[in-house]
Amino acid sequence: MDWTLEVVVVPVSDVDRAKAFYADQIGFHLDFDVVVGPGQRLVQLTPKGSGCSIVIGEGALPKMPPGSLKGLQLVVADLPLARSTLVSAGVDVTEIELFGPDPGTGRPEDLDNIGFFHFADPDGNAWSVQQISARANPPAPHS
Repeated sequence: MDWTLEVVVVPVSDVDRAKAFYADQIGFHLDFDVVVGPGQRLVQLTPKGSGCSIVIGEGALPKMPPGSLKGLQLVVADLPLARSTLVSAGVDVTEIELFGPDPGTGRPEDLDNIGFFHFADPDGNAWSVQQISARANPPAPHS
């Protein structure tokens, strides 16, 4: 039996500001933005190529302090390109860090598994971005 992670709730203080950050600056796809009742709004966004979405909103979500989610991780095939894309969009990101021995070749593929950078949303929810270049052409899912 497959168990898939489909949604992560990200606690934010301002839904419109967070929606703009994730959709316009980070480039997540806006799946929906709905008012489900008085004082209840849900916004779902999905990173390109991901099977897992994030949900932000008000009223209908578990109560967590805005900015309290830490350790979310995205994986990309090209870390320098991903970093420069976010920098160009005005996102404050760290330099690329290596969490393992530096092979010293300067080849982009040598960042695989050990190369990371980090950023936070406007509320302080913290994200890491890791390079795994094999994700550029993932295998077809098995039935």
